[in-house]
Amino acid sequence: MKGSDVNIEGVSKSFGDFKALKDVSLTIKKGEFFSLLGPSGCGKTTLLRIIAGFETPDTGLVTFDGVDVLPLPPNMRHANTVFQNYALFPHLSIFENVAFPLRIKKVPNREIKYKVMDYLKLVELENHAHKKPSQLSGGQKQRVAIARALINEPSVLLLDEPLSALDAKLRQHMLIELDKIHDKIGITFIYVTHDQQEALSVSDRLAVMCQGDVLQVGTPHEIYESPATDFVARFIGETNLFDGTVVSVEPVEHPKAAPNETMVTLDIPELGRIKVTTVDTVAPGMKVSFTIRPEKIAISTEKPSLKRNDINLFEGIVDEPIYSGFQTKFYVRISEHAVLKVMKQHSNYSDEGPDIIWKDSVYISWSADDGYIVEVKQS
Repeated sequence: MKGSDVNIEGVSKSFGDFKALKDVSLTIKKGEFFSLLGPSGCGKTTLLRIIAGFETPDTGLVTFDGVDVLPLPPNMRHANTVFQNYALFPHLSIFENVAFPLRIKKVPNREIKYKVMDYLKLVELENHAHKKPSQLSGGQKQRVAIARALINEPSVLLLDEPLSALDAKLRQHMLIELDKIHDKIGITFIYVTHDQQEALSVSDRLAVMCQGDVLQVGTPHEIYESPATDFVARFIGETNLFDGTVVSVEPVEHPKAAPNETMVTLDIPELGRIKVTTVDTVAPGMKVSFTIRPEKIAISTEKPSLKRNDINLFEGIVDEPIYSGFQTKFYVRISEHAVLKVMKQHSNYSDEGPDIIWKDSVYISWSADDGYIVEVKQS
């Protein structure tokens, strides 16, 4: 496996009175595509700059394969950075932009020609070697920047919101290309983004950050399906989030039940009582947060026949249907203080348009297994 293990231990950084990072610890595996995800100002770019060597932490340790890199300048860390503004030399050809790091190292011309064309081929720009940056599209410029960063054969590639300047369709295309490049070269990628879809699409694992803290680390599936905090649940995808109180806890007697899985009844002021399964330790009287993703909720104008006792069923009125072609999002009012988001996919021709319209009376339902207790609140 190429690349390096990157270990971050107890890293803190302040700018005046502002604490950009608060005792952050992360382990990033060799060859992993790892994303730092969070809103603006959460500390993700500061952490990336510390890994790169452009910032020095107030406290903490950063190692590559167990070697402390904090005393080393950026050019000695076997890590290269791709920035969101490309940072290409406008007066140089694409070939010379990519060749620049090798010329600094005084690599022989014959080797430069071979390596530059090899990396331009990797990013599918070998036919544009003679052009200037001004003759390329935004996506092509970013691929040049990636080729230039990779030509030194770093063990870690750092990407600071590299696609943020591109339009939505091009960004999606470049994500696929970036993932392909990672698969081909196999080094460690550390990717900074505020875009949840980007992070979920390409990451092996990701860290969700907020106000200088790492709130959760996991695979995209773990982060989306099992958010650790209210913030993670809200930030990653759309969700319905409520505070509630534990009323009762009963063991789940089912062959496929997870160890220590229980059926919990919650009292949610806006909804009433609901059921949710969990492996967390909770007890009657505890205050918790509960979340249910919109796509996990079924919606119908006819009352479903319930053959299981773990289904949550509510009646409501459609406040707003939003048709998006492949799906319709419904805002369903359950009570004066509760509106739930529900998503219905359109998977075949008969679903080409919504059969549920504004002001319809509807039934919504979901399994106890599809809800999730996000966190236990302080009493």
